[in-house]
Amino acid sequence: MSEAASASARGEGEIDTATIRRVILASSLGTLFEWYDFYLYGSLAVFFGGRFFPPGNETAQLLASLATFGAGFGVRPLGALVFGHIGDLIGRKYTFLVTMATMGLSTALVGFLPTYERIGIAATVILVLLRLVQGLALGGEYGGAATYVAEHVPDARRGYYTAYIQTTATLGFFVSMGVIGTTRYAFGEAAFKSGGDLLFGLAGWRVPFLMSFLLLAVSLYIRVKMKESPLFSKLKTEKKLSVNPLKESFTNPTNLRYVLLALFGATAGQGVVWYTGQFYALTFLQSQLKLDWLPAYAIVSCALLLGTPLFLVFGHLSDRIGRKRIILAGCLLGALTYVPIYMAMKAVANPTGAAKVTWSDLSGAQLGAMVALVFVQLVYVTMVYGPIAAFLVELFPTRIRYTSMSLPYHLGNGWFGGFLPLIATAVTTSQAAKDAFGAGAIYAGLLYPTGVALVTLVVGGLFIRETKDHTIDAVVATGTEEEAFDWTTVLVATGLGYVLLAVLKPFVPLIAGLGVSVASPSDAAFTLLPAFAACGLPALFFRLERSRTGALASVFGCFAVTLGLAMAAHPMFRNAGGVTRFFADTMVLGVYTGVLAAEYYVGRSVRRATIL
Repeated sequence: MSEAASASARGEGEIDTATIRRVILASSLGTLFEWYDFYLYGSLAVFFGGRFFPPGNETAQLLASLATFGAGFGVRPLGALVFGHIGDLIGRKYTFLVTMATMGLSTALVGFLPTYERIGIAATVILVLLRLVQGLALGGEYGGAATYVAEHVPDARRGYYTAYIQTTATLGFFVSMGVIGTTRYAFGEAAFKSGGDLLFGLAGWRVPFLMSFLLLAVSLYIRVKMKESPLFSKLKTEKKLSVNPLKESFTNPTNLRYVLLALFGATAGQGVVWYTGQFYALTFLQSQLKLDWLPAYAIVSCALLLGTPLFLVFGHLSDRIGRKRIILAGCLLGALTYVPIYMAMKAVANPTGAAKVTWSDLSGAQLGAMVALVFVQLVYVTMVYGPIAAFLVELFPTRIRYTSMSLPYHLGNGWFGGFLPLIATAVTTSQAAKDAFGAGAIYAGLLYPTGVALVTLVVGGLFIRETKDHTIDAVVATGTEEEAFDWTTVLVATGLGYVLLAVLKPFVPLIAGLGVSVASPSDAAFTLLPAFAACGLPALFFRLERSRTGALASVFGCFAVTLGLAMAAHPMFRNAGGVTRFFADTMVLGVYTGVLAAEYYVGRSVRRATIL
């Protein structure tokens, strides 16, 4: 479709700046709501343990409240499928009105919920249900907001305008912190933490949740006044809407390929880079560097405040030089510099390993340096997150855009990113990490975001083409292309990888360190994960362009080369001790990624030269 035709399809000539501002405001309020609740529940989870869960074990209560928090992430992909399907069938406006109302009511009702002391286990069940319902609604919120904005704005400025939605994560943080801080100050600590129920001695911690009613009322008022997306309206008038968006999105080989490429080549890396800079940094400051909550929050808040405008900067820049380059550059920079950055944070904030670091223990120079180190991570966050909405919108056709883009977004952010603080902290504090890395164990959790970012760098760099010049209804999954999309290859590669890892375990210490074993069903199940990551996933992408035999040969050839190199160099790094052990394992991951990328690039070049 030509630029003129695309403009005509969306009526760009009739859209003025005021209309675009209203569209952005209406869409952004929902994502602001999302992040308001995210920070709200995360910050107040410490109070929930003793309010809504059985008494007797404070640690178990806290873990249960955090697990309930995580449950919302777990159901987001399901919400993406449910509400994405509705959005492509019925309309963008109707769907995100439903998600907004559902999300807002689920948050606000927590403020009314009686405690465990009053209604027993019913309090626990209702809280979990509210979190699950809210997670479902959140699964449909972002895709609707991004789609609605993108289908209203000019092609040439899509990156800039959709970047406004990305700023709401930071705004949600400041709004939630402002409401919590004001309430704590107004009520006093004792009244804020009390277990009183609404109307029977109001507990201060309930007020921030009840404030959701105000946000909900304003948001619904603005959204109700908005019109349907012009592109969706055009498809509806022409009777070209998808009959079954779910089927068309995930059974059409072409579109399924784009969904997987979006997940592994963009949103997975974007998710871990984002959560490392914006959430894990705060966790690291408090759990590993022992900073008191006040300086830790002050450092992260200052970095967030300085970094927020960069969402718009990189969104705008992506309209000029492309989404892919900026997103992958952010992944690369994060993978290369996370360890040095976190080592510098340790050296600046707590070089002596003090049991607690308070505000008075930190000089102005130390605070400034810590803000700078977190700010650098926020730059990476804005690079990967600023252009991502425009990238996802441009990757899929209008008739199934809501469904197709929502799933990889929430898998990448909700699963790969959302569970990052938990995974990284668990790895860092594990006995295995302490035995393997010694003093460097505090950096072991960074293996996870580094590895995922490298996978995204390779997959996105090799398999995804730039999207900035697409008109948003130019990428159409017709199903007429012949795609070498073969799940059998993935299963065979994973199975062979599983056997290979199990056989090599007694002879190769590096593989033994993965915990690979077939001694029990549980051990066998955990072995499938490294087998899929090392063999199945690369085979999936090699198979897109090669025969089954060629794809399997490439993967296991790269595996053998990496194993040989690792056996030669890995022991030398590990025997050096200390934090060098961390670089030993990181080196193996980097070498394998590099070997796979080189093999793919050389193989593709040879095939093209042969054809020519």
